[in-house]
Amino acid sequence: FLIVVSVCTVTGAWNWLIDPKIQKVSFFTSLWNHPFLTISCITLIGLFFTGIHKKVYNMSCNDTGKLILKPKPHVQ
Repeated sequence: FLIVVSVCTVTGAWNWLIDPKIQKVSFFTSLWNHPFLTISCITLIGLFFTGIHKKVYNMSCNDTGKLILKPKPHVQ
């Protein structure tokens, strides 16, 4: 699911960047004109707030910022 949302965000961002009208309107108006990008970005941010990156990559960090790689669970 994370990969699908990431690809949707990149696709929406590409369409947003090549739109010639974004130079003439405000930032929020351009986001309003590109709902696919807006929804995919909000979904991606929501996924990271819920901790999906910890479930996918099995990574964490301690209080000093050192990366901790957790072993992947064994499927039997």
